[in-house]
Amino acid sequence: MRIVLISGIVFVHIPFDADSSPFQGVYGVFDWFRVFLRDSLFRVGVPCLSAISGYLLFRRGAASLDYGKTVRRKAKTVLLPFLLWNSVFFLFVLILQNRGIGDGYIADLTDASPRTLATLLFAIEGTPINLPLYFLRDLFICILLSPLLAMLISRYPLPTLASLLLLAALPVSLGIVLRNSILFSFSFGIYLSLNRIDLTIIDRYAAPIGAAFLALAILWATVAYVTAPETPVWLMFSRDLMVLAGIPGFWALSAILIKSRFAQRLAGTGGLSFWIFCAHYPILFCLFVLWNRSGADLYPVFYLLAAGTTLTVLPLTNGLARYAAPSFYNLLTGSRMQRPANVLSADGRQMTSE
Repeated sequence: MRIVLISGIVFVHIPFDADSSPFQGVYGVFDWFRVFLRDSLFRVGVPCLSAISGYLLFRRGAASLDYGKTVRRKAKTVLLPFLLWNSVFFLFVLILQNRGIGDGYIADLTDASPRTLATLLFAIEGTPINLPLYFLRDLFICILLSPLLAMLISRYPLPTLASLLLLAALPVSLGIVLRNSILFSFSFGIYLSLNRIDLTIIDRYAAPIGAAFLALAILWATVAYVTAPETPVWLMFSRDLMVLAGIPGFWALSAILIKSRFAQRLAGTGGLSFWIFCAHYPILFCLFVLWNRSGADLYPVFYLLAAGTTLTVLPLTNGLARYAAPSFYNLLTGSRMQRPANVLSADGRQMTSE
């Protein structure tokens, strides 16, 4: 699921400006397709990934969790890569802006306040400069809170999940995580794990469940496209609920996809999905800067080139880095070069930890 979800997140972050917004409807069906991928189908990426993380963290039960060891391990596999990737991109943007390149695409670092710089570097009060990495920051916070969340899920499962779902839907900042929705999805994964719910039951009905989720995503994208550029509040709330439906929906789709030999090869690529997740935003940024400096204005060409280039270059650079500098590659991918420990699901299938 990770490699599919993270490849989809690339489409969520393909940049555009006011003139090339998909909600302008300039390119007709192509714009609808962008809304479908960016604002509907692959918006389930982060909730699914956080639910997977919560599920795997407690796969052996709450009592077996060694909190100190877990935090130290996750500092290496989650927090350190966040700091490395974000700091390198920060320095790269700073160098470009000092040379007058890239202005207007990202906050001006040369005139930013120390508070803004601290946020861009460490995601203290907002998203980091490498925007998708906010997920790693929030995931590490969830890991720090995991004993409390597991205790609440064990004793008061429904009230806890209902409260976290409400927080996910309301525009209220808790000051702990940047996106409240991750608390619900991470806790939902904990709930599934602690209650030993056999998710492979979904595999029996993969086709209808996957089709129903795709139909729901298509319906939401169509309504959003028709009502654009003003998106009603009720529509945004419905997307939050649809995103949660994407957890079993994408599980069903993955059960179908994994039957192919190509998908099985992708599932065994180790750190590739993490590499794509951390590196895709800087590449998309560079491509957008180059595109705008070229003077070209046919946005669909840029969109297809950006997606194709990113999903081609990143697997190549992943392989090169893994071969040429394995130790540094291990740092950048949180030690994901090593084969993860196998975990058996309820029906004896192999599953892997982070």
